[in-house]
Amino acid sequence: MPADHDPALERLANATLLVPFESYDAPRWVLDGLADGVAGVCLFHNNLAGPEQVAALTARISEAADTPLVSLDEEGGDVTRIGQGAGSDYPGNAALGAVDDPALTRAVHTALGAELRALGFTLDLAPSVDVNTADDNPTIGTRSFGSDADLVARHAAAAVAGLQEAGIAAAAKHFPGHGATHQDSHTELPVVDADRDLLHRRELAPFRAAIGAGVRAVLTAHIRLPAYGMTGPATLTPRILTGLLREEMGFGGVVISDALDMQGVSGDIGIPEASVRALIAGCDLLCLGRFAYADEVAAVRAAVVAAVRDGRLSGERLEEAAARTSALRAWTAGRGAAATVDEIGLDTARRAVRIDGTLAELRDPVVVELDAPPGIAVGEVPWGLGPWFPGTERVDPAAADAAELLARAAGRDLVVVVRDAHRFPAARGLVTELCRSRPDTVVVEMGLPVWRPECAAYVSTYGAARVNGQSAAELLGWAGVTSVR
Repeated sequence: MPADHDPALERLANATLLVPFESYDAPRWVLDGLADGVAGVCLFHNNLAGPEQVAALTARISEAADTPLVSLDEEGGDVTRIGQGAGSDYPGNAALGAVDDPALTRAVHTALGAELRALGFTLDLAPSVDVNTADDNPTIGTRSFGSDADLVARHAAAAVAGLQEAGIAAAAKHFPGHGATHQDSHTELPVVDADRDLLHRRELAPFRAAIGAGVRAVLTAHIRLPAYGMTGPATLTPRILTGLLREEMGFGGVVISDALDMQGVSGDIGIPEASVRALIAGCDLLCLGRFAYADEVAAVRAAVVAAVRDGRLSGERLEEAAARTSALRAWTAGRGAAATVDEIGLDTARRAVRIDGTLAELRDPVVVELDAPPGIAVGEVPWGLGPWFPGTERVDPAAADAAELLARAAGRDLVVVVRDAHRFPAARGLVTELCRSRPDTVVVEMGLPVWRPECAAYVSTYGAARVNGQSAAELLGWAGVTSVR
């Protein structure tokens, strides 16, 4: 054992770590780490094979320590972990914002929280309370309740209340607001170019609402705000996390870093150094990302310990962070799950779907889906109308032959399914060409309905979750539904 080994200091460092791991079973290094004070784990789709396996895994994790945090990114809608295989049973924030019934938003999140709690989770890195004002935002989009700050604020409070009513600690994200960005912080450092007055009226309003609703945690954004004189990401900036969030806004819960393996925060300095700077800035719990396994976790721990010894990170700041994570763990202890609500996600998706134009009865339609990149936060989750319309073809809009698609649809109805067509010129070009030749085409938009082509009917689902797809399929006359609205 090294002469400078300090178990008490290492345990304090462990209390700030939210770690991932490689497989469907918790490896020994994770179980030993939990026993030695690691705050908790963050599970991703590579850890989740099915309800029975997940419940057994979380039970084993929970046995390794006293109420460790068992977390995941489960927003419902497009960003789902428990629905990774088939798509989510919950319609997502954009659909909830389209309905604009805060009581329904609360009920949906209570149902989601109940399902998570029954699976053994205690912390959800959700909801996203970003105000999505940039149409071309590559990372938020349908994850937001909408583009109006007041709407987002009331649904942020409702979502927080619903999750926590079910015994799941909520983490409002991405502070101080990722909705006005044009870049993805997974790959670079985005900029929000707004003055302080606008930031307070727009970006910060939903976070104030979430704090007012008693949110237990706030998760940071790897974004830069020139209005605050920032040269680096908010996650590493004391003026934002300590000055703005703590002192000005009065938040007393746990500040969680967004994943520290993202290029926007650690690309130039590495995860261990980013971890130290995040703690200095005011983070209490370090979400290390998806691929920071045993050796990287050990390097982060060593960097934190060294920073305390060198005087860069005060022992008091580390003790404060450990105390807050301990309090969060205590809050989750003994909270029972709320009752689950069958079909609430599908019922909500049905309420959210919108039709612009005249949707005639379709018979034997040809359904063509235009492929779209899913985004790093979303990952590879099934979407579209294929489950309800066998024979649905997915094509690359940049390579597809419009004439061939039109020939295939000769004498039949044509349905074209897109996802965020406003972000992809090739998709818009193909849809325009198809609709020009077939004005009776039905276009189904499963992202944000920003761009509306000239067509007979334009169906907006406000999300690409499984229930969003089914709600559209029902409108289109899917034979499996007993009664179409």
